[in-house]
Amino acid sequence: MFSGIDRVVELQAEDFIKRGNDVTVFCLKGNLKTKARVIELGMPKNPFLERIYRLFFFLDYFKINKHVKKLKDFDLIISHLYPMNILAAKAKKKYRVRYVFHNHGVGIGEYTFFEVIYLRLFNLFTNLTIKNCDYVVSISKYLADVLEKETRIKSRKIVYDKIDTTRFHKKVDGMVIRKKYGIQKEPLLLYVGRISPHKGIHLLVQAFKLVQEEFPNAKLIVVGKFTFNRYGEKLKKMAGKNVIFTGFVDDYELPYYYAACDVYTTASLWEGFNLTTAEANAVGKPVVAFRIAAHPETVKFGTLVEPKNIREFANAAIKILKNKSRIKNE
Repeated sequence: MFSGIDRVVELQAEDFIKRGNDVTVFCLKGNLKTKARVIELGMPKNPFLERIYRLFFFLDYFKINKHVKKLKDFDLIISHLYPMNILAAKAKKKYRVRYVFHNHGVGIGEYTFFEVIYLRLFNLFTNLTIKNCDYVVSISKYLADVLEKETRIKSRKIVYDKIDTTRFHKKVDGMVIRKKYGIQKEPLLLYVGRISPHKGIHLLVQAFKLVQEEFPNAKLIVVGKFTFNRYGEKLKKMAGKNVIFTGFVDDYELPYYYAACDVYTTASLWEGFNLTTAEANAVGKPVVAFRIAAHPETVKFGTLVEPKNIREFANAAIKILKNKSRIKNE
């Protein structure tokens, strides 16, 4: 898994296709599993250059003009993320194509000075390129409020991210994942998502060590791609042998990971929605998370604790594990 936005785009494209529409997805790069036509614009392969190119994409006049022309005959453009907003805004201005911005927000959290500057510019350019959109759809009330505060643009509606209940449901068997990593009846915690500072994986690892004081044989599986290499190295040094980093996992495997765990845990410090908590709930797994951003709206089954309170976080997970152990014994 890499991005929840990718999953939203896939499901949205599928929904439009089922309703008889022709759908084309424009992206800088992607590995989308969709019946829609996918046009990749291309970008540098080096992670650092990739971020710079993404941020200053508006300077690539040739590529922008080339692809804006392709949007002339579309009835609707839905942009999920900057810099695709640039194409949508220009097509709206030049060809009067209807332009809807699907607001996923821009993450905040514990970053280095340069990363903070990057994200602030990313947020600024996002807000500038949605000024001429026809309307905004936000994925949570929290994000709608933030956007209105920053831009005075009101979201027309709130549309929570859709869960594919044909794949994420309580009947999924997670034993294949436990067998894969040699985990039998040991308590298992799970995290799924990007490995970046605002996701608070370092806080999760600290909390997991406290869980191990009560359950020494507990395991923590961390699923996701490392997007900040320095941060990834820091995590590997922090984590003990009972923390398993899987790296990228194909989307079709994710339901089995959720089904394998006893409790889904995320110490994320910012979430515009947090699709993974909703997917975990759909598979019947309780969630332990911080009471931040959109979590009070989106976490339906589990426990929310005070942000950065590692002890309270660990205690919530321990309580769930003890209750599950008691129920099994009974």
